[in-house]
Order: sequence, then C-alpha cells, then structure tokens
Amino acid sequence: MTTAPILERHLRLTIVVHGRPAPQGSKKYAGHRLNAASGRMSAVLVEQSKRVKPWRALVTAATTTAMTAAHIKQYGGYPMAMGGMQPLDGPLEAEIAFTVLKPASAPKRRRTWPTTRHSGDVDKLIRSTFDGIADAAAIADDSRIIRVTATKTFPGEHPDALDQPGAIIRLYTLGDPS
Repeated sequence: MTTAPILERHLRLTIVVHGRPAPQGSKKYAGHRLNAASGRMSAVLVEQSKRVKPWRALVTAATTTAMTAAHIKQYGGYPMAMGGMQPLDGPLEAEIAFTVLKPASAPKRRRTWPTTRHSGDVDKLIRSTFDGIADAAAIADDSRIIRVTATKTFPGEHPDALDQPGAIIRLYTLGDPS
C-alpha cells in the first residue's frame, strides 16, 4: 500500500470578517420568465435567506482589505501602484472558524455547541463564504480549494472564536511555494 505524499502548506492570506454568518443554498421558486438568450421559459429561483447577500458583501470587503494588507506587507507598496494583486491559484486549503450568536437560553458558564438551525449548516456557511472570497478575486476559483476545515463556535469558546459573530479564514497554498 502506498501513501499519498503530504503536501506542504503555506499561509497566504488571513481574513477576519465581522458580522453574522449566513448560509447559502436553499432557493425558493419565484415564477417563470423568458430567457432572452435561448428564447425559452425558465424557472426563477431566488435565495431564501435575506442574510446571504450582506454576509457575502462583508466577506468580499474583508478579503479585499486582507489582500491589500498582505500585499503592502510583502512588497511595501499599495497593489494598484504595483500592477495589482494576483489571485491565489493551484491547490488551496481553507481553515474557517465561524463565530455565531449564542442563544440567550444557552448556559453561560459552560461550553455549549452551536447545533441549532439558528446557527446554520456548516456546509452552507462555507458556500456563501467561498463565494464572497471569489467575488474579491482572492482566489482564481473556489474549485481550487481541495481541503477545508470548518468550525462553528460561540464567542469565547474556541481558540479562533471572535468576541462577536463573524469568521476567521485562513487560505493556504499547497505544495511547492513558488
């Protein structure tokens, strides 16, 4: 039996987003419309959660800020003056720690887990977050992410937990750092 080689990982970007994480994925039917390109009728599906769009916008803004800060740290100048920032490409890894609201009814003095519908499905939280990162052009495409570690936690109950709702996202390149 052969084992796959362990890929070296190199931290490329740390993004801190403040705001309530919102899951993406559930759609609702909103009627039919004529598709101008094909001339056929097609169903119109809209995002069910009204919180998705604001969350994605917060992720995009925080990602742009993190990219600018990383570029300044690495090159000592603003990206626009130096030809812009290149998106991360190749195999990528993402670590995400989502900090969600703790219900008022939850115990205050002991660790609890965000397992209610109110905290969102972790896979749908990842989907909306990856789309926000892709919207900021930090990554060539979210299909480049081949490994994900995601955690949902309440404020103060995990080493990466924020003191308010939001997320800490770390993006790594895998393999040769060049």
